[in-house]
Amino acid sequence: MIRFATTAVALSLMSASAFAAPVSYEFDKSHSNLSFSYNHLGYSITDGRFGDWDATLAIDADAPENSSVEFVIDADSLDTFWEARDEHFKSADFFDVANYPEITFTSTEVKKVSDTELEVTGDLTIKDITNPAVLTVDVLSFGEHPMAEKQAAGFLMEATVKRSDYGMDMYLPYVGDEVSVVFSGEALIAE
Repeated sequence: MIRFATTAVALSLMSASAFAAPVSYEFDKSHSNLSFSYNHLGYSITDGRFGDWDATLAIDADAPENSSVEFVIDADSLDTFWEARDEHFKSADFFDVANYPEITFTSTEVKKVSDTELEVTGDLTIKDITNPAVLTVDVLSFGEHPMAEKQAAGFLMEATVKRSDYGMDMYLPYVGDEVSVVFSGEALIAE
């Protein structure tokens, strides 16, 4: 009788997790940052960030392949800490924010690489040009947040994007074509 009960409980748990849906999380923007860097003439690495973005995150802890992430970035929120450069980057020479105000990334596939690493493939759209992009994701932490006292997740996501793939080829090859994108984010389960 005990063996039957144990088997029944195990089967019910397996069934529950097989049909469990991904859970929504919300990023804590006070502890998240979307930044980028590129090589300037071989003399320096220049940094910048996007200050205004929204993200939709769904995590299936038991089956990470069912997880998803989507970013909508306000291109006009670009900040390289130098106003004249910011205005140039926002012009038609680069992001053309007047005509293309949003940058988006929508995941299409999530692969578990290890217990703490994921590979997220998706569609990156800049200036209405869409190309595949791959994010390498390090899961920094996943568990109860000690201050918020609810489920939380921390990530470091990295990707390399070729700006020429999005019609931004000014100053090539002198200014680097490859742009390193880094997102560090802390997310809490949505209520």
